[in-house]
Amino acid sequence: MATIHITDIEAAINHWRARASRQECLALAPPLRALAEVYALMVYRQHDAIDEAALAPEAMAAWLDWYAGTPDTPCIAICSTSQGDDWCKGCGRSFEEVQHWPALRPAQKRAVWRRITLQGTAWRFSRYAERAQENMNKTPDERHASDMDTGL
Repeated sequence: MATIHITDIEAAINHWRARASRQECLALAPPLRALAEVYALMVYRQHDAIDEAALAPEAMAAWLDWYAGTPDTPCIAICSTSQGDDWCKGCGRSFEEVQHWPALRPAQKRAVWRRITLQGTAWRFSRYAERAQENMNKTPDERHASDMDTGL
């Protein structure tokens, strides 16, 4: 099973806080409460990640709602794996990750995103950062259409 990093739980909490009305913030809406419980246990146990299977259904649903608003793929349409590289210079994913991306679960995709972001060596973080930003500004449907155009 894949794990979900505490920073993703924090981001999901902030997503739900931004959606909550002032009145709901006082009593914590159910999705926010579910994520807050996960976060509190992680902090108490000094864990920086949690197995996705350990999340209660309410917490997973709340996390998935946040996840739906994140970019699906780190692809910037410069895939060096198509030229035989084991690791894509453009996005930082392995050949296997690029090939099997559609089959990965959300937690697995976020783990890859976290790794490539921490490494920061892919071109999406340097010479082609503007392409990554353009992709971030697209709707999920536009990103999916773009992925289909590049063969992902």
